[in-house]
Amino acid sequence: MSWLTMARWPAIAVGIAIGLLECLTFLLLDKPIGCSSAFARTSGLIEKAIRGNSVVEKPYYRLFPPVIDWEWVFVAGIPFGAFLSALSSGNFRIEWVPSLWAAIFGTGVFRRLAAALAGGFLVGLGSRWAGGCTSGHGISGCLQLALSSWLASAAFFAGGILSAILLFSLTGG
Repeated sequence: MSWLTMARWPAIAVGIAIGLLECLTFLLLDKPIGCSSAFARTSGLIEKAIRGNSVVEKPYYRLFPPVIDWEWVFVAGIPFGAFLSALSSGNFRIEWVPSLWAAIFGTGVFRRLAAALAGGFLVGLGSRWAGGCTSGHGISGCLQLALSSWLASAAFFAGGILSAILLFSLTGG
């Protein structure tokens, strides 16, 4: 079981594991893997806690009811799994500002917080606008041969490449 203590698993092994997980999810739940709907449900749960049951009557929350479902628990388990992975591989440490960020942008917390908030907002907006996130389109949708998912995945890669070029040109990397 030494593979459980590896700092990084081979990409091919992770790809195969995700593919098997996707097949198992379809087989057992008849649903694809995705993450962004869980965040939409979470916003509904927060609004429901503040405003009451009238929230469930909104058209958006009729499509994505504000409930804790399997997908919500799946997404909640991601940080827990990451923690267990870091702990078992011996790589767990608490960093306020990661060393790569500090080397490129400095140790200021405000810039990092602003980048995280802007990035999170844009990712959330994009995933709702595109009708799914990278895991929903890139894994589940492409597996189902959905044209919209192939187009979305191409846009994800193009956006990532453009962002990397921009980031490295700004930092002189």
